[in-house]
Amino acid sequence: MNPISPNPLLGVLLHGIGAFFAATCYTPQKRVKRWSWQTYWLTQAAFCWFLLPLLGALVTIPDLLAVLREAPRSAMRDSFLLGAAYGIGGTAFGISIRYIGFSLTYAIAVGLSSVLGTLIPPLVKGTLGATLHKTGADWIVAGIVVGTVGIALAGAAGRMKERDLSDQSAAGEFSLPKGLLLSLLAGVLSAVYGFALEAGEPIADVATAHGAGIWRGNVVYIFSNTGAFLTTTAYCLWLHARHKTLGELVELPAGLERASLPLNWALAVVTGLFWYGQFFFYNLGHVRMGAYKLTSWAIHMIMLVLFSNVVGVILREWRACRRATHRTVALALLVLVSAVLLLTYGNYLGDLAAK
Repeated sequence: MNPISPNPLLGVLLHGIGAFFAATCYTPQKRVKRWSWQTYWLTQAAFCWFLLPLLGALVTIPDLLAVLREAPRSAMRDSFLLGAAYGIGGTAFGISIRYIGFSLTYAIAVGLSSVLGTLIPPLVKGTLGATLHKTGADWIVAGIVVGTVGIALAGAAGRMKERDLSDQSAAGEFSLPKGLLLSLLAGVLSAVYGFALEAGEPIADVATAHGAGIWRGNVVYIFSNTGAFLTTTAYCLWLHARHKTLGELVELPAGLERASLPLNWALAVVTGLFWYGQFFFYNLGHVRMGAYKLTSWAIHMIMLVLFSNVVGVILREWRACRRATHRTVALALLVLVSAVLLLTYGNYLGDLAAK
């Protein structure tokens, strides 16, 4: 039994903190110099997917070794394998950006992940119908629909910005068929992360029995995130072998660009810390969502897109764009805020009805 008292308003706030970390975790990458993508990616992944989940569980889960001994092996296996599939989705996301740009990839992959990651787990468990008949369910459905529209608008605005600043469609490796296929794959496999957490619930239940309280979900990250780290590492090591870049971890390659190896490491660690921060606060928000825990993934994804665009506005990334682009991103932000409010109100009504 989970003794944590539901508090959806606090849960949404904590999801917001996690989404802010997710929206800003790639910012340090801009200052990494003379490292290949695979060197940076493998370094930050080692922290966000492997070291920090282990440290987080060690610090927050009482009797961790006893929890791991008592937890079902099947739950560990399933969470790990589903996390590995999520890692493949992350790799597909990165490659898709090369073909259709960041904005279209983000809109398709995150939008699809938001819907599938929210609705498929309870559908598979057979609880979706009963959940959608509870008080406030109509507001929840409206929030998911409006959020999906907002993510699509944000993607359209981002694509307009790319075209305003440079003709992406006429340069580089632009390929709409390849990009669409990869972004669809990324969206489906990213949604699998919700299954990885769901599969790990029996492990979290054992942690609760040992007094983990609100930190119960941190033990699941040992398996779900390690699975993602495995597939990410395999791809990065393949790139290292192909381009002979593994030595960059200990010595920067020659180049005219001024760079610092300790700074690169520090920036990669900060990226990993921020990326893990989203999961840390996701768990704290999720355990407080009450009757509509299924909305956690949608809230996280919608707020991630919202904050990433707000950060872009604050950093003046849109200043050289056309007025039509400014209007589109403003409309997207308004729709995304509306979606968060709808989901929050639906959770609030569900919590009132349950008391």
